[in-house]
Amino acid sequence: MNDKILNTLEFDKILSRMEPFASSELGAEQIRQLKPSTSFEDIVMLLQETDEASAVLRLRGHAPLSGIHDIRPHLKRVKIGGTLNPAELVQVADMIRAGRTVKRFMEDLLENEVEIPILEEKVEGIAIMTPLEKAIRNAIDEGGGVLDSASDALRNIRQQKRRNENKIKEKLDSLIRSRNAQKMLSDAIITIRNERYVIPVKQEYRSNYPGIVHDQSSSGQTLFIEPQAVVDLNNELRELLLRENREIERILIELSGNVEEFALELQTLVNIMGSLDFIFAKARFAREMKATRPDINKNGIIRLYRARHPLIPEDEVVPNDISLGGEYSTIVITGPNTGGKTITLKTAGLLTLMAQAGLFIPVSEGSETAVFQQIYADIGDEQSIEQSLSTFSSHMVNIVDILKKADHESLVLFDELGAGTDPQEGSALAISILDDVSHRGARVIATTHYPELKAYAYNREGVVNASVEFDVESLRPTYKLLIGVPGRSNAFEISKRLGLSDRIIEYAKSLMNAESNEVESMIASLEKSRHEAERKYEEAKAYLEQAEKLHQDLVQHMSDFQKRKQELYEKAEKKAAEVIEKAKTEAEIVIKELRQMRLASGAAVKEHELIEARRRLETAVPLPENDHETARAGKQVRPFEPGDEVKIATLNQKGVLLEKTGEHEWQVQAGIMKIKVAEKDMELIQSEPKKEPKPLASIKGKDYHVGIELDIRGERYEDALQKVEKYLDDALLANYPRVSIIHGKGTGALRTGVAEFLKHHRAVKRIRLGEAGEGGSGVTIVEFQ
Repeated sequence: MNDKILNTLEFDKILSRMEPFASSELGAEQIRQLKPSTSFEDIVMLLQETDEASAVLRLRGHAPLSGIHDIRPHLKRVKIGGTLNPAELVQVADMIRAGRTVKRFMEDLLENEVEIPILEEKVEGIAIMTPLEKAIRNAIDEGGGVLDSASDALRNIRQQKRRNENKIKEKLDSLIRSRNAQKMLSDAIITIRNERYVIPVKQEYRSNYPGIVHDQSSSGQTLFIEPQAVVDLNNELRELLLRENREIERILIELSGNVEEFALELQTLVNIMGSLDFIFAKARFAREMKATRPDINKNGIIRLYRARHPLIPEDEVVPNDISLGGEYSTIVITGPNTGGKTITLKTAGLLTLMAQAGLFIPVSEGSETAVFQQIYADIGDEQSIEQSLSTFSSHMVNIVDILKKADHESLVLFDELGAGTDPQEGSALAISILDDVSHRGARVIATTHYPELKAYAYNREGVVNASVEFDVESLRPTYKLLIGVPGRSNAFEISKRLGLSDRIIEYAKSLMNAESNEVESMIASLEKSRHEAERKYEEAKAYLEQAEKLHQDLVQHMSDFQKRKQELYEKAEKKAAEVIEKAKTEAEIVIKELRQMRLASGAAVKEHELIEARRRLETAVPLPENDHETARAGKQVRPFEPGDEVKIATLNQKGVLLEKTGEHEWQVQAGIMKIKVAEKDMELIQSEPKKEPKPLASIKGKDYHVGIELDIRGERYEDALQKVEKYLDDALLANYPRVSIIHGKGTGALRTGVAEFLKHHRAVKRIRLGEAGEGGSGVTIVEFQ
């Protein structure tokens, strides 16, 4: 792109507006050098890097780019053996710190899975030069002063210098505080002349203060004398100052040498930081303009939605849709002057240049623009006094040059094509020029006020009419672009509203030929149809927005409801679990106490009863209702009835239904226990009501036929008691009224132990030894309650 087209379309003004968004001179320099690219791949990359920087700004609001300096002159000087001053060394350290800060900032973003590949690649090239930065910081403060810690020699010199200065001040203080000092001295102060401490002595008392005169006042009445008593001390101080300067010079030379060692890394750092500053300046500028990233194509297609000229204030600019290169490759904008035709032309050209420079443009999402190898423009008053050319001639010089160069990869902009000469000849030239450029395959936008060109678009394929709307009521242009509608002069309507008589207006209309009247009527009809279509579109759009809002509200309410429901359910579950946990804890304490009581007093509290009680507590944690339903799905074939045999899931034990105690609750005989169980915690084992009891010998127990006798002869005492306990449970479940325990006679120990156990069993009504026909004292008969 040549500089003339950039200036014509005011691209230079865009760069001037963007420059303040740079954080350093390095970034500002790249902005001033920015030119549109003609490489599709480069443009995509430039837009991508702007997009990545915009994403960073959206996420973090800023990028840490402070402390960037142009240290390129410093690097050149150290390469040829020069020495940097303290301020320059501080700038080098600032640059190293800025690079380290940016790198850490970007790495933090990458850890959060932010996709910024271009920026990631750039910061990977930043070298961490901590040793050099520390060396500079340890030697020089932020203000550029060399610190005592720069070297041991410098620290010692400065300590000696301070001691020397204190001695000088003590001696001089004694002089200015003497009894005659107020009379002999102009002022009781210590000052410095020629880097030596002196006191101001009145001229007439010169002889009272032997020493060296270093200066006098402008009136000659005051002499600045270095008393003889401090001459030697001042000489020593002067020597210390020279030594201090030599040591500082040595330190600066050493630090400059260190900088030279890192010259390559520092040069890379300068390039990267300048590039990052430039990229983030583009992103900040885009945010300021409320600009978006356009899509890029190679097909010469421009689709700009709600495009705004970036140099017109936002509260004044009128957004327009501009489309070119699809169904038509040429747009002819007709209509009166001051209607906004030229602004439309410049907007299309400038936004295309900005996109090809990697800048976001002020358009709506979904817009796209093409990559053009050249953009040509003939815009504005080109009258040249130096060349003694008229406006028409000057325009023709530009157009001739354009026609020599334009091709299928060009965008050509003509403003007031054919103006400045005879209307008939001018319109004919305009048509011929448009045909020639169109045949080359170029994309063309032209403005004109010639009525002959209104019919041009209807007779040419790939050409469309357009106009800028004019409000007849307010007599002002609306600056709204109308694609497909040619412009009207509106002269008759304007004249009528301004007070011109109807008679004159009607006579003027009669002078127009029929063809012109027909064209004007057609345009008026098109405008009316367009206004009606726009009105209906806006109504439909409003209804759609309202429907979308309602849909979003409903989705949000449903989401909130489900979330609240889940929170309440979890809260209830948690509270129930806490209550049960508390009950379990208390139950454990009670069970522990019962065990202690049993051990202490032989109370008849069975171990299996304690285990079952604990199991019931542990399984009492509430489950979601659908879990219980799933447990019983496919197993419940009919309603529960008294006498049904069931399995109690929470106890993993069988039982028999006695009676219904609630809507969904039954009393169940489980062994010797009678407990209340919810229907959801039971499974039906037999599908038919329980039949009449069978003879005792054949009644079925828990899992097998239980006999009416238990033989424990020969068993160990503990094993025998466990068998007795289990046998009693099975016999109770089988509804035996009485059973026999065969323990034999022997020593009588087993008989005594069984009798003692049975006395404390809660289900036993009475026990006795067997009679002669029942086995005598070798058998204990047990009767149940």
